Amino acid sequence: MCIKWSAYFKRVTSICLLFGLSYGATIASSSTVLDSDTTGQVLYNGIRLPSMWPPDTEDPLSKAPMRVPYLENRPAIIPIDIGRQLFVDDFLIEATTLSRVFHQAEKYEGNPVFYPETPYELGKYKGYGAVTYLGKGGAFYDPDVQEFKMFYTAGWRGSLAMATSKDLLNWTRPELGLAGGNTILPPGVMIAGGDNAIWLDLNATDSTQRYKAIIERWVDGDWRKHFDERKGLPRHTLHTSSDGRIWSQGVPTGSASDYTSFFYNPFRNKWVFSLKRDTKRGRARFYSEGDDFIKGAPWHDAVFWVNADEEDRPDPEVGDPAQLYSLNAVAYESLILGQFYIHLGPHNNVSEQTKIPKITELKMGFSRDGFHWHRPDRVPFVAATRQEGDWDRSYLHGTMGICLVMGDKLWFPYTGYSGIAPDGSRGMYTGASIGMATLRRDGFASMEAGKKKGTLLTRPVTFSGKYLFVNVDCPEGELRVEVLDEQDRVLKQFSVKTSRPICIDKTLHKVEWATGDDLSALADKPVKFRFHLTNGRLYSFWVSPDESGASYGYVGAGGPGYDGVVDDKGINAY
Repeated sequence: MCIKWSAYFKRVTSICLLFGLSYGATIASSSTVLDSDTTGQVLYNGIRLPSMWPPDTEDPLSKAPMRVPYLENRPAIIPIDIGRQLFVDDFLIEATTLSRVFHQAEKYEGNPVFYPETPYELGKYKGYGAVTYLGKGGAFYDPDVQEFKMFYTAGWRGSLAMATSKDLLNWTRPELGLAGGNTILPPGVMIAGGDNAIWLDLNATDSTQRYKAIIERWVDGDWRKHFDERKGLPRHTLHTSSDGRIWSQGVPTGSASDYTSFFYNPFRNKWVFSLKRDTKRGRARFYSEGDDFIKGAPWHDAVFWVNADEEDRPDPEVGDPAQLYSLNAVAYESLILGQFYIHLGPHNNVSEQTKIPKITELKMGFSRDGFHWHRPDRVPFVAATRQEGDWDRSYLHGTMGICLVMGDKLWFPYTGYSGIAPDGSRGMYTGASIGMATLRRDGFASMEAGKKKGTLLTRPVTFSGKYLFVNVDCPEGELRVEVLDEQDRVLKQFSVKTSRPICIDKTLHKVEWATGDDLSALADKPVKFRFHLTNGRLYSFWVSPDESGASYGYVGAGGPGYDGVVDDKGINAY
């Protein structure tokens, strides 16, 4: 049971550390001092959680951005053995004169890559036709068969279906021998709403539970049998499968609205349930966690998690307040990525009358403790075009797993709605296809310098590895790196003068000095890295035990070259 500890933060002095500071000055350590709590779990990155977890401190009525305690009171020393270290916030930075720039995904020019073709997908349900719909679904790389699997809804409120691909661009609909073609369950049986939320668990010790799903129950079309009238919410069930084809009978769990989802937090070995529930500020997310997926979690004890806030600006033509329609999450390298579906209206009744899809767009958030979200960039990561005739005019959705890795790029599957079917009919839930957006690996944010040299000094870090790697873009400039001790004294054998100049554009490159590339003598000792950059962008750094550059961080929903969801291959997976 979660115990409220709001008073814990009433004694905290509020301070804005991020993005109100000039990067031309040293980023001072926070003067905010949290009450001592030495009993909570210490995470992989040195963050200590409070003993009462998850925290029940967020105010559903507040429009302010979510507080991020670990940025207000950072660990004195940060372990960096897990994953590439990204610069999406100031967690790792002690001082810098570089500028942080956030980047958006680039839509694939050949979109959409998957669109309605089968009778199921083209058929009309409640008047809405031509729909291939992720909503939640799931897109993962299955190393057992060396292909991508995408789970989607064939038709509005239609059957769960599967498609496969080798490259994320060319998709096939395999004959599954179940409900016809590539469909898994007949329309209206065991599935409804947006809750075909599916996860490929490559760490499952029971092979029959490799695939996991939450389904909003709907048996033989009679939704009333599985509706919690007391709470006014549909009930959900949990399912497992060995291959994504044949699914177990559902195990009942809690009640929540549609678009409820879940993810695995490997940093704490927890299954986290992202529950959609309404508040006085509209759609929002509630949080529940458990050790065993199939046993569910105490959804009745779920705590308020997060909503859209005052920095999510309304659409100028609609004017409705922003709401959080859905939230997916996945571990990527040393963080957890959050994909926020920001709903900008209009109300369903208006969309129904105008026959134009409502607006949702995809924005990104980042978490280092698995609960608190840092959302520094409110520019849509994947935006609706709002243009008549465009396949992704509006009502965008991502998918479970969020992103896949192929070489230098991250790939983001997403659904868009045009509002128009091939026969010319229109509707708010009509005309849905699936496309791809890409981003440079680690490319959510870069620290940048122009012609004038800039520097970035990390906070004290520890590692057990041997080789320093960077993700950098500076073919017309230069990057050099030096190592300092905790007292800011430069280690002569790893000085900027002995650093081999780096003038390349690579997402994985080893740093070398005239004295060599071996940092093993510094293992487990607090040190700082100072990066000297001109005319370039620095995206991440990490220390690897392998010359391959394996980060031993997480690779989202996986990809070719990986046996699982941990990067133990480095350049060999490229």
